[in-house]
Amino acid sequence: MREMYNGSAPVSSYTRAMATDAHAAAEFYASAQGAVVARLLRARLLRFWPVAEARGASILGLGYAAPYLRLWREEAARCIAALPAQIGAAAWPAAAPGLSCTVEEEDLPFADLSFDRVLLVHGLEAAENARRLLREVWRVLKDDGRLLVVAPNRVGLWAHVETTPFGQGQPYSQGQIGRLLAASLFHVTRRDTALYLPPARLRLLLRVAPLIERVGQRIAPGFAGLTLSEAVKDVYAAIPNRPVHRRRLVLATAPLPRSSAAQRGADGGQRAALR
Repeated sequence: MREMYNGSAPVSSYTRAMATDAHAAAEFYASAQGAVVARLLRARLLRFWPVAEARGASILGLGYAAPYLRLWREEAARCIAALPAQIGAAAWPAAAPGLSCTVEEEDLPFADLSFDRVLLVHGLEAAENARRLLREVWRVLKDDGRLLVVAPNRVGLWAHVETTPFGQGQPYSQGQIGRLLAASLFHVTRRDTALYLPPARLRLLLRVAPLIERVGQRIAPGFAGLTLSEAVKDVYAAIPNRPVHRRRLVLATAPLPRSSAAQRGADGGQRAALR
């Protein structure tokens, strides 16, 4: 399938401009299918970030991350769900003081170096400018922090079914995400895949979902519904390895040119003085 690169994100022939919205995502995760998907993905996320590692940490969920932030909310010192404006607002958690907010993805309302962890789910594929979003994530992430990107796999079945949040926006391959992260001064440290369950609502499939997940990862790892990439800040890539010498432009007053007649008169006077 033909694809192009526009400097910020890959563009394929089946790109969908519409991103998911908070209401549709909430309805999906409230369904039996969404509950199974969330359970499968949460198990995979814990392989990257065990609950014990979240103790005292500041965690930002960017996109529609509420179904997954619950993993670390009790242990984390601060846990915030930030929803980009194009996705919409959503209250979270349901029975507690609000920990969610709506943000502009290119101007996050957080200070530099604010978070130890950033989870980006239902966010990258919905971004209007993926590179600018990642540069904002780089800014608010601590120098020793970690970013975890969850995105639809462009060759997986879920990227082609528009009735789920994973079928909205721009899907990616692992290579595309790696190049995009590198261009945004991140370094990928670990990769994984998830969601081998077909995007169908059959109860029989939902019941055997854990088995399908294990078998799919063994026999067809490239056809997962989701790709997961953990990255750290490439701090040294942002620091010049030698001093940068800049030219200084100085405005100086230049002498006015003398007329040719005045010049001939001055030359004649000098010759007369020498006689």
